[in-house]
Amino acid sequence: MSASISNVRPEPDQLLADIADYVLYYSVDSSEAMSTARYDLFDTIGCGLLALNYPECTKHLGPHAPGTTVPNGTRVPGTDYVLDPVKGAFDIGCIIRWLDFNDTWLAAEWGHPSDNLGGILAVTDWLSRTRAANGEEPFTVRDVLTAMVKAHEIQGVLALDNSFNRVGIDHVLLVKVATAAVVTGLLGGIRDQVINAVSNAWLDATLRTYRHAPNTGSRKSWAAGDATSRGVRMALMAMTGEMGYPTALSAPGWGFYDRWFLGKPFTMQRPLGSYVMENVLFKIAFPAEFHGQTAVEAAFVLHPQVRDRLDEIDTITITTQESAARIIDKSGPLDNPADRDHCIQYMTAISLIFGDLNADHYENEAAADPRVDALRDVMTVVEDPRYTSDYLDPDKRSIANAIQVTFKDGSTTDKVAVEYPLGHRRRRDEAIPRLIDKLHHNLGTRLPSEKVERAVALAEDATRLESMPVPEFVELFLA
Repeated sequence: MSASISNVRPEPDQLLADIADYVLYYSVDSSEAMSTARYDLFDTIGCGLLALNYPECTKHLGPHAPGTTVPNGTRVPGTDYVLDPVKGAFDIGCIIRWLDFNDTWLAAEWGHPSDNLGGILAVTDWLSRTRAANGEEPFTVRDVLTAMVKAHEIQGVLALDNSFNRVGIDHVLLVKVATAAVVTGLLGGIRDQVINAVSNAWLDATLRTYRHAPNTGSRKSWAAGDATSRGVRMALMAMTGEMGYPTALSAPGWGFYDRWFLGKPFTMQRPLGSYVMENVLFKIAFPAEFHGQTAVEAAFVLHPQVRDRLDEIDTITITTQESAARIIDKSGPLDNPADRDHCIQYMTAISLIFGDLNADHYENEAAADPRVDALRDVMTVVEDPRYTSDYLDPDKRSIANAIQVTFKDGSTTDKVAVEYPLGHRRRRDEAIPRLIDKLHHNLGTRLPSEKVERAVALAEDATRLESMPVPEFVELFLA
């Protein structure tokens, strides 16, 4: 006869309690984190507006039931939609992630912490408009920036030492967890409600089948919108008194650790603070999966040397880190843009041929250029153990790649190595002016010039921005 299992409700897992305490009681006092969050906010919205130029993205937007309107609802930047906060979070999250062109976090697990802005902006806009209708004070953009710092931190610190992809779980699980936590806080939740929301989020692990051959597809472009909207849903349910699951992580047999992590609890490399926002990576000049960003930079350097000799190329060697070799080293047919923008050979080939890389290069017309697959066919990807070590070093966090081209006559180019991409913290001063240029361009694809200039000026005016009510801020980006 089996031993009985106690049904006494236990205290919550320590990690659930730590996340709740961080959300409710931690004061963000890092000026670097708040400044970085400001640029991250604008870059994220700008990339969302750029995505509206792609019908495959916009087909996912709008109310589930056409014609539905929500009083004081969430507005979706670049559109005229007014939605409930759950669908609003999906739509904002969808446009943010569609082109894979804004912030990134790389560690044992990777991801995009700005995905949480879908939930943060949706809820603060809806709540602010509801408060205003009742004569109450709205949230300010400083509240949004603070929530972003905390969501980045929760997602990013969990990712430092804990590899979810190695057990088949998609990194958007961490978006669900971070959004659920910070949104419950924004809703006015108490400690138990934050714990309840976060515990429910941990039960929502999602497979990452759609990110890998032979099933790579467009779900990877809307998965983050789905995750941040799910986090909002968990938060709203917690605020109604919906129960949580205190040992969702540690329950013997049925908890997350035993089911997914072979019984091993998560390790937390550092306490929750503002480290992640301070060190977050920006995609500045081109949309490409971040493990391949420095390969693209190296290919740009080599472009003048090879552009007139493409037919003479014998081999191309890409030297990279283990993570890139594992997730973006692909051979064979690439069937859609989602497949191509996660292929290091494809992005390198385009960059060698054109000396440029933009979202259109992932579309079918560019992919049909026979030179692209001709170059892919002669590429070899090899791992450099030092690149892998430096990638995981918390004091370096490099994302190195090197490219060398060998021609049929036996001559070679130099081996061009780039260890830190333009969006890295070590190159922040170099990157910010180009980030503003990128913002100007992206907003200009959807907004009139007067609105673009106002938004760009505001991005550089921290004092005025942080005191601005959220609804007034959102109005800057409406169609």
